[in-house]
Amino acid sequence: MKIKRVGVLGCGLMGSGIAEVAARAGYATVVREVTEDLLEKGLGRIDKSLGRAVEKGRLEADTRDEVRGRISGTVDLDALSECDVVIEAIVENLEEKRKTFGNLDRVAHDQAIFASNTSSLTITQLAMSTSRPERFLGLHFFNPVPVMKLVEVVRTLLSDDEVVDTAMEWARSLGKEPIACRDNSGFIVNRLLVPYLLDAIRAYEEGVGSIEDIDKGMQLGCGYPMGPFTLLDFVGLDTTYYIANIMFEEYREKRFAPPPLLKQMVLAGRHGRKAGRGFYDYSAKK
Repeated sequence: MKIKRVGVLGCGLMGSGIAEVAARAGYATVVREVTEDLLEKGLGRIDKSLGRAVEKGRLEADTRDEVRGRISGTVDLDALSECDVVIEAIVENLEEKRKTFGNLDRVAHDQAIFASNTSSLTITQLAMSTSRPERFLGLHFFNPVPVMKLVEVVRTLLSDDEVVDTAMEWARSLGKEPIACRDNSGFIVNRLLVPYLLDAIRAYEEGVGSIEDIDKGMQLGCGYPMGPFTLLDFVGLDTTYYIANIMFEEYREKRFAPPPLLKQMVLAGRHGRKAGRGFYDYSAKK
């Protein structure tokens, strides 16, 4: 099937980014939020992102206006009824996602492909909340979406081959590099990344090295663009804690269990860069 019209559920950090790259690739894009305030904030985020691209010479002003003209916002789920693919990027809550997909299933046309941008939940448990599990898969984008090239395309036991092929082709049309993943909690990237981040916290708890030295060691020794603690602060300690708990529930392996220090920092409100403090202090100038 040919994808012509794209729907995005949620206009937060990830949803707004997905909507932007879809519109920049030439697709008519409808983004849906649950309230007008959240929708306005999300569309404003897209405007700022496109504005920065113009300022940096990566986008012409006329092209920016064309891209923005392809994006429409709504709080009405029925507005996604003509979309050929709908990507969900709402709160990482299983029941909320299930309820949203169940409602979407009743308004979307029969050939529409459903996808979730979840980073930790399994796709099968979301697909079974619809009447079209064979047309359901995972499309996991990475933050910031306009910059990061990777998309994990996650197939379930029920995903139709043609649907998976269509999703891979569509991801490439966005200028992304898709990789195929089996449906398991964390897929490929988080399956490897989360234990690494948690082990860095354990190393610090056990006195192996300071936060700064562990970060510097992984940067200079392994060529990573940032160390694990800098990355944790960027991703959000609360987000990492939530994902780790989901993965531990799935696998019951120690490497996925959140260390005590991570739990304590989340309870203390030290969630990272967005909160002004995590493993590093962002409240003052560096």
